[in-house]
Amino acid sequence: MTADASNDLKIFSKPLSSEDTAVLMGFPGSGLVGTIALQYMVDQMEFDLVGTMTSRYFPPLAMMNKGIINDPVRMYTKNNIAAIVADIPIHPMICYEISNGILDWLEPFKPKEVLTIAGIVTNEPEKRVFGVATTPEALKRIEEHTQVLPVGSISGIASSILTGCKIRGIPAYGLLGETVNAPDPRSSAATIEVLNKMYNLGLDVKPLLEQAEEIEQSMHKLSEEVQQSADATPKKDLPMYG
Repeated sequence: MTADASNDLKIFSKPLSSEDTAVLMGFPGSGLVGTIALQYMVDQMEFDLVGTMTSRYFPPLAMMNKGIINDPVRMYTKNNIAAIVADIPIHPMICYEISNGILDWLEPFKPKEVLTIAGIVTNEPEKRVFGVATTPEALKRIEEHTQVLPVGSISGIASSILTGCKIRGIPAYGLLGETVNAPDPRSSAATIEVLNKMYNLGLDVKPLLEQAEEIEQSMHKLSEEVQQSADATPKKDLPMYG
């Protein structure tokens, strides 16, 4: 195992096996689009868990599954694809340190390309996937599979990763799934369809769409319960202003 000696970020992982490796990244954000999409991919395609990372900047949070603690940020590989999947949000104040720590570790392996998946809130139902790239040449690889954003801005860890790749001359792409501010497997499924075309994955998204229906039903039920609770609460006379 290898470890990054950075003070800001420590990476414990097997090295990438090939200079032809595409590195996909998903961190929590709007709709949890990237995290859901890549965790689904590595589970369904049985990627190998090869590493983890930790940082003094990470929030003190760990997810668990069936009583077992998960590493907050996990690294997987299969064939010529590597995936970095995070359960924890990265605060804007530390995006620079975390993105640079990841790219400092990746750069010696000469990755073929880097791709980040995030969500973009539009509150529209289409579940379109918008695309950005670091160079005009890289943009040609995704322009047939996404709707290219003509103008705008990207924030968060995805923007730091893309900017860092552009500075270092690493071809990089951003997939932005159209979403709402709630866990959105439908948007994640739409981004997976783009990955299927880019990397010939052949990954079936039907189980993910079934999960979307379950989540939507649960959220609808929760919304009804909250509304019923609000209706049952005695109303107090409130002062009026203005």
